Amino acid sequence: MGVQEGTSRNPGHPGVTPHRGDLFDAACPTRQLLDRVGTKWTTMLVLTLDQTDGELRFTELKRAMTGISQKMLTQTLRSLERDGLVTRRVEPSVPPRVFYGLTMRGRSLAQPLSQLREWAEMHMPEVQLDQNAFDRAARHHPAPQPVRHQ
Repeated sequence: MGVQEGTSRNPGHPGVTPHRGDLFDAACPTRQLLDRVGTKWTTMLVLTLDQTDGELRFTELKRAMTGISQKMLTQTLRSLERDGLVTRRVEPSVPPRVFYGLTMRGRSLAQPLSQLREWAEMHMPEVQLDQNAFDRAARHHPAPQPVRHQ
């Protein structure tokens, strides 16, 4: 359930809905959270950090997450830190060493993301076959174009 004009807010935390979220409510921030945690980079980042007992340096994360740009890794880490899923620790050295780890909430996200990864990897061959069959059928029977009224 989203926070709307005139609804009660959590007095201890301004802007926080005191009720469980509702994905099907258009005003609910749950949709934005799922947009963030449902990306491939978030999934890879959470699962990479979950494989450690502690923290990883930024460079170690970048190395482990093949294909991610430095900018995208930074943005993903910042979003997850803002959501309370990732911790950031700076070690005062020259240059400063920055470490990232999962919070307890972040660790709780790792299990469902791991299950989603398992499902995707298990079903990918079938999905590819279905995609190929769909594409072949579409080439032979293109979708009808909408009729334009003048």
